[in-house]
Formats: sequence, C-alpha cells, structure tokens
Amino acid sequence: MRGARRIIANLKPIKVPDGPARSFRDLWPGDAARGARLLRGEFEAYGTTRPLRPQDGEDAPARPDWTPAQPGGNNSWYAAAHAFAWLRDLRALGTDAARLRGRALAADWLAHGAHDPLADAPEVAGARISAWLGHWDFLAATAEDGLRQQLMQRLAQDARGVVAGLPAEAAHRGALVALKGGMAGAVALEEETWLARCVRFLPQELERQFRPDGGHVERSPGVQLAALQDLIEIRNLLHGAGVEAPPQLAATLDRAAPALRMLRHADGGLALFNGTRDEQASFIDLVLTQGQSRGRAPAQLQDTGFHRLAASRTLVLMDCGAPAAARKDAAPGGLPRGADRNAHAGTLAFEMSAGRERLIVNCGAAPAAEGEWRDALRATAAHSTLVLADTNSSELRPEGLGRRVETVTTDRFEEDGKLWLDATHDGWLRQFGLRHRRRLFLSDSGDSLIGEDLLEGTKDVAVPGFTVRFHLHPAVSASLQQDEQGALLRLPSGAGWRLRAGKDIRVAIEESIYLGGEPRRSQQVALHSEAGATALQWALSRISATAPAAPEPQPE
Repeated sequence: MRGARRIIANLKPIKVPDGPARSFRDLWPGDAARGARLLRGEFEAYGTTRPLRPQDGEDAPARPDWTPAQPGGNNSWYAAAHAFAWLRDLRALGTDAARLRGRALAADWLAHGAHDPLADAPEVAGARISAWLGHWDFLAATAEDGLRQQLMQRLAQDARGVVAGLPAEAAHRGALVALKGGMAGAVALEEETWLARCVRFLPQELERQFRPDGGHVERSPGVQLAALQDLIEIRNLLHGAGVEAPPQLAATLDRAAPALRMLRHADGGLALFNGTRDEQASFIDLVLTQGQSRGRAPAQLQDTGFHRLAASRTLVLMDCGAPAAARKDAAPGGLPRGADRNAHAGTLAFEMSAGRERLIVNCGAAPAAEGEWRDALRATAAHSTLVLADTNSSELRPEGLGRRVETVTTDRFEEDGKLWLDATHDGWLRQFGLRHRRRLFLSDSGDSLIGEDLLEGTKDVAVPGFTVRFHLHPAVSASLQQDEQGALLRLPSGAGWRLRAGKDIRVAIEESIYLGGEPRRSQQVALHSEAGATALQWALSRISATAPAAPEPQPE
C-alpha cells in the first residue's frame, strides 16, 4: 500500500459524507455462539482464539489486542481481527449488548489498531471496507456522530488507498478481496472514477484468480468457497449500482460454482485440502444458491488438479495437482503474497466417504496457529498419503513452500462404472531420486477401493523406509485384526470396512488428530514398509455379516 500512498498524495481531496450513499447488506449469516464469545472478550479465527476486547478501565491490557506480540510471525489471526468480518457474529447475536460491543471494538480499533501496518495491507483494508458497509445499519447508523464520522473518514482513506494501489500485488485471494472492497468504497462514496478503475481491472483479476476449469489458484476448497462469495458480492454490488459487469464475471461464476460442488463430500461438507476447515453444509448450499449456477460437479478439475471417483455411495476425492505458485516477498504487515501461503505438503492424498459418513480424511488445518502447530498439520504425515523417510513432499516455510512438487502426471480410466486413477509426483526426486506413484481402482459397486503406492527411480537408488497413512474421521473406530495384516474400521451407522495390506507390511493403529473444526482426537492406520521396498499394495473393502473376507492385495 506504500505505492498507493504515493499516488494518493497527488489526488485531490474528497468530501466525506455523513454516511454511505446507498445501503449495503452483508449476504452471509454469522455465528451467534462466536458472537457470544466476542462479548466475553474472545475472538476465534481459523481455529485460534485470542483476547479481543476494548482497552478501557484498569484491566486494560498493556499491549492492544490488535498488535501482534511478535511482528513478522504468523499474522493471520490479527489480519482477521483488523478485517472486521466478525461483525457478522455480533449481528447474529442480535442484542443491544452485541451492537454496543461492536461499536466499542470499532472505537478501540480507531484509537489503538488503525496505525498498525497490518491494517494497511490491501486485502485487510478491502475486507474491512466491505464489513463496515455490509453492517453499517448495525454498527454505525445510530452511533454517536463522532464515531460515525471517524468511521467514514477511515473508510474513505482505505478505499482511496486500495483503489489507487490496483492491481493488488498479492497472487492469492487477497487481491480479489481488495478489489471488492475498492468497489464497495467507490459506490458508498459515489466516486465514479474509482469504480470505473475497479471495473477495468476486474477481468484480468478474474483470469489471474481462477483457472479455466473454475478452480481457484490457491487449490483450497475453503478458499474456493470464499472466492465464490467474493464473486457473488461483486456481481450484486455492480447490479445494485446500475453498472454493467464485464462478461467475464458471469462466465467465471458459471465455472467456479461447479468446481466447488466437485470438492464436496456427500455430507455436504468440503474435503480438507490446503488449509480448508469444516463449513456447514447449509452455508455452502446458500452460497451455491446465491451463485445461481446450475452446473453439475465435474469428475475432475484438470487445470486445478483434483479428481473425484464416485461409484454407488462411495466417494473418493484426491489431490493430483502441483502446489500453488509462490512469491518470496511479503505485503505490509508481513502477510505473504504467494498463492501457496497456506499450501500443504499433501500431494496425492485422498479422502473417502461412504454415503454421508466420512471414512478416510486429512487432519485439517490451523492457519492462524503458532508455527510448529500450523506446520504439523501442513506436513505430509498429516495427510492420507505416502511419507518417505519422514520427509515432507514439499518443504514447509512460514510464507508458503520452498522445495516443492514441480510436476504431477495423472491418467484416469473409466469402463462400465469401474474407475482407475494413476498419478505420480516428483517431490522427492531431487533429495532421494524417487518419484511417488499412486494407483487407485474403485469398483463399480463402490464396495472395494484397491490401491498401490510405488517409489520409482533408477536401479542404483537406495530406497529409505516409508509409511502409507490413512487418517480416520473421529467418528470412525479402528481395531487391529488378529493376523496384524489389516484393520477393521467401523462407522457410526454400524457399517464396516476392512483395510488389508500386502505381505511384509507392518500394520499399526496410531493416534491422530482432526482439526476440521474444534480439535478432536482420532485414529490412523499406518502401513510401515522397510527400507529397500518399492511397492505397497492395500485394499479397502466394505464388509457385512454375510460378506466374504476381502482378498489379499496382490501386485499386478
């Protein structure tokens, strides 16, 4: 935003009105329980809870809650606090106390948080503009004149800075959030030249943010959902202002909504790839309804790199894409600029559900947690895939990824309802001289998923030991079979699945954790191979009282 300030210095002053020129209404429901926590002085963002309360009285904290304790660290929580989307949760609570707490926090931010460099980051400022305008009736319409004028003055300052700084330099969704906030500010302040500038940059931003298959560049189902919300808000904003939207907006909406459908489990929730956390199915349904797109979920997102295998009531979702693009620099406040900012080292991981019950999952995410905990969930071992020599397939860094998977090749075959998927990645090629290849076969009945994980390299390459991990949803219980060559998995409905491994494989049931939402203990089945082995076969088979035992997995 520093470059934007230089541009601002050459602009004429603007007249700040007493309130927005037109009414706004935030489209999305808040969470009353989270609003109640805000009344108690606690703010939860991305699974991390910290104090957030006005700095008044003798009990005021020595350091404002808006300011990171360690500048330069993971600032995701603080960015969310500065962005004010939590006004939704206070509005959902709907009490006078909630309204007054919102105003008290806004006044406290103006006094103690507004000068923090993080507040000036374009994506943060853009989100704050949208939040203030979307909740203006709740937050400020009946507030004291002094507070209302201060909010409008800061909103005008932020909007001018965001618009002047377009196109935003971030390579991730934050640039879209900044553009949306600039549009909202331009409409609220009746600045036609600002709005025209935003609309001019919209087509190129849509091309930069979304791949031809509709997937978002961050390769995260959670970000896909949030970016679709952004598109809907931009469409409605332009329509309400009587401005014709570029045709690229409708075309992008028509692709992005089916892409989101593709990344859902049968229970309506999202697969947990690349920083995604649980979202209520009803909320996702609302977003898709608002998106007004009727496109069906595709079987694959070829450009984004996800595949969907579905047979009868069995569904497998697999990450078959190279990680998102990186950038080495950082925005004001220490926010990363690259689309890999929350990328996980989970290439070739899969999730599996049987009917509306999840069976195999990834561990989830804690994007705002301290570094070690955040990275533990980003690690390859926190995903249902192969881990070679306890080494991540892509190197984890605070700002994104370092050494990474560069190429993923995928072949998919379908015949008479049977599905084959064959994918390979090169994440360990430089370090170990090996590629990981995963082959899956899903039967037409959906009762059997057979897999093989291979390490492929030249004959003279030493092959370390490896482990194939299957993280289980917390509702699934696991027990080791007597021959210790498999495990019985039991779903809440009573349905059972048997996981069997090939010979010379040590099968173990180990502890795991699930952070789709609140942390929950879970289990994982780990298949351990000795050094020198290059292939591991396994099979997941549905069982019933009358079903025969699953056959021993055999190599082709």
